[in-house]
Amino acid sequence: MSDRPAPARHPSGVVDGLDRDGDTLREECGVFGIFGHPDASAVVALGLHALQHRGQEAAGIVSFDGEIFHSERRPGLVGDSFSDRSTIERLEGRSAIGHVRYSTTGGTILRNVQPLFAELAGGGLAVAHNGNLTNALSIRRDLVRDGAITQSTSDTEVILHLAARSRSPRIIERFIDALRQIEGAYALVALTNKKLIGARDPMGIRPLVLGELDGRYILASETCALDIIGARFVRDIENGEIVVISEEGIESIRFAEKRPMRPCIFEYIYFARPDSVVNGKSVYAVRKNIGIELAREAAAPADVVVPVPDSGVPAALGFAQETGLPFEMGIIRNHYVGRTFIQPTQSVRELGVRMKHSANRAAIEGKSIVLVDDSLVRGTTSVKIVRMMREAGAKAVHFRIASPPITYPDFYGIDTPEREKLLAATHDLEGMRRYIGADSLAFLSIDGLYRAMGEERRDNDCPQYTDHCFTGDYPTGLTDLAITGPKRLAMLAEAD
Repeated sequence: MSDRPAPARHPSGVVDGLDRDGDTLREECGVFGIFGHPDASAVVALGLHALQHRGQEAAGIVSFDGEIFHSERRPGLVGDSFSDRSTIERLEGRSAIGHVRYSTTGGTILRNVQPLFAELAGGGLAVAHNGNLTNALSIRRDLVRDGAITQSTSDTEVILHLAARSRSPRIIERFIDALRQIEGAYALVALTNKKLIGARDPMGIRPLVLGELDGRYILASETCALDIIGARFVRDIENGEIVVISEEGIESIRFAEKRPMRPCIFEYIYFARPDSVVNGKSVYAVRKNIGIELAREAAAPADVVVPVPDSGVPAALGFAQETGLPFEMGIIRNHYVGRTFIQPTQSVRELGVRMKHSANRAAIEGKSIVLVDDSLVRGTTSVKIVRMMREAGAKAVHFRIASPPITYPDFYGIDTPEREKLLAATHDLEGMRRYIGADSLAFLSIDGLYRAMGEERRDNDCPQYTDHCFTGDYPTGLTDLAITGPKRLAMLAEAD
């Protein structure tokens, strides 16, 4: 999967005026917050390090020292900005929230880097958001028409505006008013003068967990962020739930009616770190199970199983375990390729895949291989990897995809191309095989994916997971898709 960032696609289809689709499922975002800890900002920085896989374009932390809020928001990786002591010391206070960003709406410019902050009638409110609102553009237009002044092009700003315009007397009530007007997928952490707040969307599409460190509560996107600081996992935040953490303790408020949860199945396939536990399920175990199911459905006459690193490794292990074939690291990933490496010409750009992945000739030369990857988006990277395997001496390349065909775009925080640019939406299986140049190609079935999740099959009447990229079954409204006319979010162009 490519680490090279690209502007994200809004539900309207706008990508900052440029077509820079990559052959990848782009990372989402990660959030982290802690209340009442003497080293709050340092703890948040460590938590964000653990969540770096969820967003690599920018990072930010907002803290509160009892009187004022402090903010540091920077482009780049967490370690680029939040590893030096002076930065952490500027973020004073015993409570803080943080965010790592992959832009799901809005470009990667400083005004879009989160947490975003606003001064309301009842005090300050900082918000960090993972996910995507599918009616943000509609609400934004109404707000601007009524005189609101917007500073960013992030849908997160809509939440601040809605909270500011609420007539409720308390900030938490204003926050709830805002949540009841938005649709889509979100996990939020917010910081006020007196409280740390967490919220999860009514379907539970995006993950959010509650932890505890030294008697202080933590909110985080994944359990791996708790593990890195030695915190204890308490529980998952429920779908449609707000948790309010203060000096008095913790309070749970339900802002949406109780309904079955439908978490995003791509958290298990690709997004979450393999050492995380998401909604009670080990991501690593699920990915191995996916490989086992894939082997049962689509074994191949081969000598070795080779993963496309890194996300394809657990599934390839499961595939090898089920088939009895040797597991070999036939592709070596270079973890030290800079994100901003310049590829100025087409000829150099074609070599880019070799900078990130190189063939391990000793493991594959003269052998028929099963190549296991987590997903297939546009197929352009798969073409290069198959070619690289053949040039390294592979006798045959059987491609196996550890998920069903992606035939529909996502509007909940995953940056996918339009449908006409998804390979599985425009080609049949044989057409895809010819396109990538493999000897055979097979995908995991949708029921096979659900079996790997511990279900008998997909319940078509009440699906257990959000799986719209495979099925077209979107669990929420998509209001912004109906908008006609200009969809530009901002008239001001800034350098990244």
